[in-house]
Amino acid sequence: MALMLALVVARPVGAKESLSIDIYAIPSPSIVHAVNEVSVDLAARGMATFHAKGQQAHVTLYLTQYPPSAAPALKAAVFKATKGCRSFPLTVAGLERTSSNWLFLKVDRTAALQRLADKITLAAEPLRSQNLSAPSWIKDYPEKLPAFERYGSPNVFMEFDPHLSLLANERSLNLGNI
Repeated sequence: MALMLALVVARPVGAKESLSIDIYAIPSPSIVHAVNEVSVDLAARGMATFHAKGQQAHVTLYLTQYPPSAAPALKAAVFKATKGCRSFPLTVAGLERTSSNWLFLKVDRTAALQRLADKITLAAEPLRSQNLSAPSWIKDYPEKLPAFERYGSPNVFMEFDPHLSLLANERSLNLGNI
């Protein structure tokens, strides 16, 4: 994995002037190549992946909402948390399709990746927006609710589930053949 961390402002959320910010790690070219191969296969079946639409292949480490004023402190906190970090290997462990038709390339949750995600969560969480509403999909994963309520993100610490997102809420009937 190329240990390039990125802060990506997804979009303004709601009238509260919050920003959804995804802190993620960018994988090595060989893993990006694997994402591209799956994307080409899915395109032949009539489905366009996030990667095919121009999004960077990435493993989300911490994703939540922040007040716009937190962005400079957040960048500094992530930089400090990752200072001295070295790259480490990632292994893609197959495809996973969720009940709501998201498609992921699963990534093995290694100790190094878990430590990095934990470090980022601890650095970024104090700056997040408070009193967030849980995402609607969490009803299908009630075990993730306590993490969301405490950390503003359902996929942290023991609920961290590393993956590369390919499709979201896919409606193509061809997904059933995968």
